[in-house]
Amino acid sequence: MAEVILLLGGNLGNREQNLSLAMAKIELYVGAITAKSSIYESEAWGFEDNNRFLNQVIKVKTELKPQELLDILLKIEESMGRIRTGKPSARTIDLDILFYDNLKIKTDTLTIPHPRISQRLFTLLPLSEITNNKVLPVLNTTAQELLKHCSDKSEIHLYNC
Repeated sequence: MAEVILLLGGNLGNREQNLSLAMAKIELYVGAITAKSSIYESEAWGFEDNNRFLNQVIKVKTELKPQELLDILLKIEESMGRIRTGKPSARTIDLDILFYDNLKIKTDTLTIPHPRISQRLFTLLPLSEITNNKVLPVLNTTAQELLKHCSDKSEIHLYNC
């Protein structure tokens, strides 16, 4: 059984409901959620949009292999109305694989650990909550240490549900 860490986010529609629905689908098709961070609200990163994002990081136990996991996550996104345009844009849901056990993978369709973990506050803040100052797989540092060196100055705060 593998442990994976996923980032969930979205800025269209009922954002809270979309996070909840995505987690329900993940539990149904991927595996048991064993930990989840608080929800954070942030401005769009990498493109201009007035709709703010909600983001959350979860840990999941799964029997799926990495590519199978990616395929299922893409199907979940599609079932929730995600439309991929080929460039950063607003979305109902985005599901990113941050880590898959201690694996390092780089293929045409999948890179693990996620290549932009250290660049994004909306990833690092919830990740630091659920990793409890543990050394991150492959990166050999903690989320807290990455936060100290993160150049992202985006506005982000805990979301009050």
